Amino acid sequence: MVKTFGSFLLFMQSMLFRKERFAVLWKRTIDECVLIGIDSVFIVAIVSAFIGAVTCVQIAYNLINPLIPKSTIGYMVREMTILELAPTITSIVLAGKVGSSIAGGLGTMRITEQVSALEVMGINSASYLVLPRIIASMVMFPLLVILAMALSIVGGYLAGTLSGAMSAQEYIEGIRTDFIPYNIAFALIKSVVFAFLVSAISSFKGYYTEGGALEVGAASTGAVTNSIIAILLADYALAAILL
Repeated sequence: MVKTFGSFLLFMQSMLFRKERFAVLWKRTIDECVLIGIDSVFIVAIVSAFIGAVTCVQIAYNLINPLIPKSTIGYMVREMTILELAPTITSIVLAGKVGSSIAGGLGTMRITEQVSALEVMGINSASYLVLPRIIASMVMFPLLVILAMALSIVGGYLAGTLSGAMSAQEYIEGIRTDFIPYNIAFALIKSVVFAFLVSAISSFKGYYTEGGALEVGAASTGAVTNSIIAILLADYALAAILL
């Protein structure tokens, strides 16, 4: 484990030396932003909307005490969404989609010797292939988390009002009660950290793939598994430090 962690740190360091020209990195980063962010909007929207809806319905089902106002449902949906569900669940979903894609793509380039060809041409392959992916992830993950927050709260609103569990006025009153702006910043900080972990771990697993197609699949699976574990550990650490 110590050897692997040391290799990971050296891998991160290698990206910062002999970087490509800014114009090249900019173009590569924009391309990766499209692949990582724009292509993930649909799955993030579906997951976040239904998570908000299910959360609202389940809270309403358990909130049977007549002394507790119905607006508490909206308040709980908002707090759960912003603090935990939107950044963490979205990042876990993206670890499966984006992480496996990054590891599979780099692994395929490694076993077909495309990475070696870049090195022969004098290009720092780690900087050219990996750095744009990490930057794009750290830019797009927070945007997708903001989208997930909004759609999750809207999903809770629709589920609560259409099911008759509460009125629209009660839900809106709940989501406006005791709002703490810092929670938004906390969620975005978490999303940036999760983005780095997912992209860096997936790139590391894919970049050092050896063998054939079977090993590429194993690298993709390992990247997703390790990324999810790293997300959960970082989630606890950030909550303990920043809250």
